[in-house]
Amino acid sequence: MSSTVRCGLGSRLAAIVYDALVLVAVLFFATVPIVLLHGGAVEHSPLFNGYLVLVAFAFFGGFWTHGGQTIGMRTWHIRLARSTGERVRWRDAALRFLAAIISWAALGAGFWWCLVDREGRAWHDRLSDTELRRTS
Repeated sequence: MSSTVRCGLGSRLAAIVYDALVLVAVLFFATVPIVLLHGGAVEHSPLFNGYLVLVAFAFFGGFWTHGGQTIGMRTWHIRLARSTGERVRWRDAALRFLAAIISWAALGAGFWWCLVDREGRAWHDRLSDTELRRTS
Protein backbone atom coordinates (compact mmCIF):
# COMPACT_ATOMS: atom_id res chain seq x y z
CA MET A 1 0.00 0.00 0.00
CA SER A 2 1.09 3.56 -0.51
CA SER A 3 0.94 4.59 3.14
CA THR A 4 2.70 3.02 6.10
CA VAL A 5 0.60 4.76 8.76
CA ARG A 6 -1.61 2.31 10.60
CA CYS A 7 -5.17 3.08 11.52
CA GLY A 8 -5.88 3.67 15.21
CA LEU A 9 -8.85 2.66 17.31
CA GLY A 10 -10.51 6.09 17.14
CA SER A 11 -10.57 6.12 13.34
CA ARG A 12 -11.82 2.53 13.28
CA LEU A 13 -14.69 3.36 15.61
CA ALA A 14 -15.60 6.52 13.71
CA ALA A 15 -15.78 4.56 10.45
CA ILE A 16 -17.87 1.89 12.17
CA VAL A 17 -20.42 4.51 13.26
CA TYR A 18 -20.75 5.82 9.68
CA ASP A 19 -21.02 2.30 8.27
CA ALA A 20 -23.56 1.28 10.89
CA LEU A 21 -25.87 4.09 9.79
CA VAL A 22 -25.60 3.03 6.15
CA LEU A 23 -25.99 -0.65 7.05
CA VAL A 24 -29.21 0.03 8.97
CA ALA A 25 -30.65 1.64 5.83
CA VAL A 26 -29.49 -1.30 3.68
CA LEU A 27 -31.04 -3.81 6.09
CA PHE A 28 -34.26 -1.81 6.15
CA PHE A 29 -34.55 -1.96 2.36
CA ALA A 30 -33.53 -5.63 2.33
CA THR A 31 -36.36 -6.36 4.76
CA VAL A 32 -39.06 -4.64 2.68
CA PRO A 33 -39.54 -7.48 0.13
CA ILE A 34 -39.68 -10.05 2.94
CA VAL A 35 -42.31 -8.02 4.79
CA LEU A 36 -44.35 -7.66 1.61
CA LEU A 37 -44.17 -11.41 0.94
CA HIS A 38 -45.40 -12.14 4.45
CA GLY A 39 -48.29 -9.72 4.48
CA GLY A 40 -46.74 -6.98 6.60
CA ALA A 41 -45.17 -8.99 9.41
CA VAL A 42 -41.93 -10.88 9.79
CA GLU A 43 -41.00 -13.24 12.58
CA HIS A 44 -37.36 -13.25 13.52
CA SER A 45 -36.66 -16.83 12.55
CA PRO A 46 -33.16 -18.25 12.16
CA LEU A 47 -33.71 -18.18 8.39
CA PHE A 48 -34.61 -14.46 8.42
CA ASN A 49 -31.74 -13.62 10.75
CA GLY A 50 -29.37 -15.57 8.50
CA TYR A 51 -30.65 -13.57 5.53
CA LEU A 52 -29.84 -10.31 7.34
CA VAL A 53 -26.33 -11.55 8.17
CA LEU A 54 -25.81 -12.44 4.50
CA VAL A 55 -26.98 -8.97 3.46
CA ALA A 56 -24.53 -7.42 5.95
CA PHE A 57 -21.73 -9.62 4.63
CA ALA A 58 -22.56 -8.66 1.04
CA PHE A 59 -22.42 -5.00 2.08
CA PHE A 60 -19.02 -5.20 3.76
CA GLY A 61 -17.55 -7.85 1.48
CA GLY A 62 -18.52 -5.91 -1.63
CA PHE A 63 -16.79 -2.76 -0.44
CA TRP A 64 -13.74 -4.59 0.93
CA THR A 65 -13.15 -6.59 -2.26
CA HIS A 66 -13.82 -3.68 -4.62
CA GLY A 67 -11.57 -0.85 -3.55
CA GLY A 68 -10.93 -1.81 0.07
CA GLN A 69 -13.08 0.96 1.53
CA THR A 70 -16.60 1.17 2.89
CA ILE A 71 -18.33 4.55 2.96
CA GLY A 72 -17.16 5.14 6.54
CA MET A 73 -13.62 4.07 5.67
CA ARG A 74 -13.52 6.52 2.76
CA THR A 75 -14.67 9.31 5.03
CA TRP A 76 -11.96 8.58 7.59
CA HIS A 77 -9.24 7.87 4.98
CA ILE A 78 -8.84 4.20 5.83
CA ARG A 79 -8.18 1.38 3.38
CA LEU A 80 -8.32 -2.37 3.97
CA ALA A 81 -5.82 -4.67 2.28
CA ARG A 82 -4.19 -8.00 2.87
CA SER A 83 -1.07 -7.73 5.04
CA THR A 84 0.97 -8.24 1.85
CA GLY A 85 -0.57 -5.06 0.41
CA GLU A 86 -2.69 -6.97 -2.12
CA ARG A 87 -6.40 -6.35 -2.48
CA VAL A 88 -8.81 -8.28 -0.27
CA ARG A 89 -10.35 -11.42 -1.79
CA TRP A 90 -13.81 -12.75 -0.94
CA ARG A 91 -12.21 -15.46 1.20
CA ASP A 92 -10.37 -12.77 3.20
CA ALA A 93 -13.57 -10.74 3.50
CA ALA A 94 -15.48 -13.76 4.81
CA LEU A 95 -12.79 -14.52 7.40
CA ARG A 96 -12.66 -10.87 8.45
CA PHE A 97 -16.45 -10.60 8.72
CA LEU A 98 -16.76 -13.74 10.86
CA ALA A 99 -13.77 -12.75 13.01
CA ALA A 100 -15.25 -9.26 13.52
CA ILE A 101 -18.40 -10.92 14.87
CA ILE A 102 -16.17 -12.70 17.40
CA SER A 103 -14.43 -9.40 18.21
CA TRP A 104 -17.82 -7.80 18.97
CA ALA A 105 -19.17 -10.85 20.81
CA ALA A 106 -16.22 -10.64 23.21
CA LEU A 107 -17.58 -7.27 24.38
CA GLY A 108 -15.42 -5.48 21.83
CA ALA A 109 -12.17 -6.97 23.15
CA GLY A 110 -11.11 -7.82 19.61
CA PHE A 111 -11.18 -4.13 18.72
CA TRP A 112 -9.45 -2.97 21.91
CA TRP A 113 -6.67 -5.42 21.12
CA CYS A 114 -5.26 -2.99 18.52
CA LEU A 115 -4.20 -0.74 21.41
CA VAL A 116 -1.74 -3.36 22.71
CA ASP A 117 -0.85 -5.17 19.49
CA ARG A 118 2.68 -4.28 18.34
CA GLU A 119 1.37 -3.76 14.78
CA GLY A 120 -1.87 -2.06 15.85
CA ARG A 121 -4.01 -4.88 14.49
CA ALA A 122 -7.33 -6.07 15.92
CA TRP A 123 -8.30 -9.75 16.28
CA HIS A 124 -10.15 -9.76 12.97
CA ASP A 125 -7.13 -8.17 11.26
CA ARG A 126 -4.92 -10.96 12.57
CA LEU A 127 -7.36 -13.80 11.89
CA SER A 128 -7.98 -12.68 8.29
CA ASP A 129 -4.38 -11.53 7.65
CA THR A 130 -5.63 -8.06 6.69
CA GLU A 131 -4.86 -4.60 8.00
CA LEU A 132 -6.24 -1.09 7.98
CA ARG A 133 -4.00 1.74 6.83
CA ARG A 134 -4.43 5.49 6.60
CA THR A 135 -4.73 6.69 3.01
CA SER A 136 -3.70 10.29 3.64
